[in-house]
Amino acid sequence: MAKKNMLVFGTRPEAIKMCPLVKEFQKRHTVFETIVCVTGQHREMLDQVLTIFDVRPDYDLNIMKQGQDLTSVTSRILTGMCDVFRECRPDVVLVHGDTTTSTAAALAAFYAQIPVGHIEAGLRTHNIYSPWPEEMNRQITGRIATYNFSPTPLSEKNLQEEKVHGNIYVTGNTVIDALHMVVDKLNTDTVLAQGQNQVLLNAGYDVSRLDGSKKLVLITGHRRENFGDGFIRMVTAMKDLSEKYPEVDFVYPMHLNPNVRKPIHEVFGENLTRPNFFFIEPLQYLEFVHLMAKATIVLTDSGGI
Repeated sequence: MAKKNMLVFGTRPEAIKMCPLVKEFQKRHTVFETIVCVTGQHREMLDQVLTIFDVRPDYDLNIMKQGQDLTSVTSRILTGMCDVFRECRPDVVLVHGDTTTSTAAALAAFYAQIPVGHIEAGLRTHNIYSPWPEEMNRQITGRIATYNFSPTPLSEKNLQEEKVHGNIYVTGNTVIDALHMVVDKLNTDTVLAQGQNQVLLNAGYDVSRLDGSKKLVLITGHRRENFGDGFIRMVTAMKDLSEKYPEVDFVYPMHLNPNVRKPIHEVFGENLTRPNFFFIEPLQYLEFVHLMAKATIVLTDSGGI
């Protein structure tokens, strides 16, 4: 009888890293019954990734609400997963990383006495408020998990030192598999690649500058730990670099959060037009990978990137 695996995820970063696993399990349908459950913690961004990888969820909790906080997200996932487990009891529940979705789904599985596999297990800062709430999320999930899939030997060492009860396997990071899958798709589908150029044009970047004659520095920033003075310093450094290297293009897809956009205007002024610095609107995963493939350097505070 095929082993019933349920993969649970709800944010764009989780989806990017879990979809390659979904596709691999689906290839082995005689060995595994693959069930996909999404929480919808991120709605539009999650759906974009599902479309790229052609993954269709079997269950969708669709929990996202305007102004949601961590308490409401956690409670809705716990309740929703409880209902899912009543209808479909998997042999193992696989969760990813350090999101509220992964921890709440792992806790719901624990309450139902279903083994948990933790993908990207063992990352640690040992400061429960940095990153917040991610550090506590991954510590809790690590305590629950029966199977810990660590991306690096350092992550394995962290789990060994904590004496977690589950088995530990060093596997690498599935974000690399996702990246190769998308780059291959862009390289083999010229219509798709040209479409990404149009998106960049719509976002405000002149794609004719991607002809290889200029070096490109790609920038992102969004982490809440950097809000305030941290972002002011980051944006000031970006401005200084762009003035020091006028022959280099700097491209910054700006996160929609006001805590990210306000420091940009404080440092650059209201008029963001610069000869070699391009502030553009946020990109979906496909367009971002396309631009990242053209970049010489990426400056970011993102773990996923």
